[in-house]
Amino acid sequence: MSAIDPQQPGRNHPVSIDESARDNIRFIRETMERAVSFTAVPGWGGIGMGVTALGAAVIASQQKTPVAWLLAWMCEAVVAIAIAVWTTYSKARESGMAIFSGPGRRFVYSFAPPLLVGVLLTVLFARSEFIGAIAGVWLLLYGTAVVTGGAFSIRIVPLMGLCFMVLGAVALFCPWSWGNAFLAGGFGGLHILFGALIASKYGG
Repeated sequence: MSAIDPQQPGRNHPVSIDESARDNIRFIRETMERAVSFTAVPGWGGIGMGVTALGAAVIASQQKTPVAWLLAWMCEAVVAIAIAVWTTYSKARESGMAIFSGPGRRFVYSFAPPLLVGVLLTVLFARSEFIGAIAGVWLLLYGTAVVTGGAFSIRIVPLMGLCFMVLGAVALFCPWSWGNAFLAGGFGGLHILFGALIASKYGG
């Protein structure tokens, strides 16, 4: 029986140089993805969402029933989502960033749950005719989504989320008739303000 050389434990199982290099590159890429922030937050998209929100506030203020008021803002939500998706995709494509990989995926996964809760609470409030609380809840949960998603993005994003949360918290303890003004100030004013800051400092 031949003796086993303890100095050459891997003699019978050599590691390919190409395989080792691929493992190293994969490790480096994953480390960089964890360190990189999601920068495809659309500043111009935020401005667009703010402008349409101000228009929705004017339209909603002219409605005669709470249900009609809610429908006006729900239509605005659909428009805002379309603007956000398109401008985020465009900015990510221009910067060569994949939305659903690395920090982009973590941003989306953190951003979505509070919005889903907002949808469910909206249905509940509408069925129970408790529509007056919707403005504060929307602002509070949207701000929560922006803060949690912003943990993987540029610093100004979670700051914007905190502003939405503060505005939503105040709206919950104010007369419900002020809800339209709070929504205009949040989804309109804050989006325009922070959208302009993001566009000027972080490339559109």
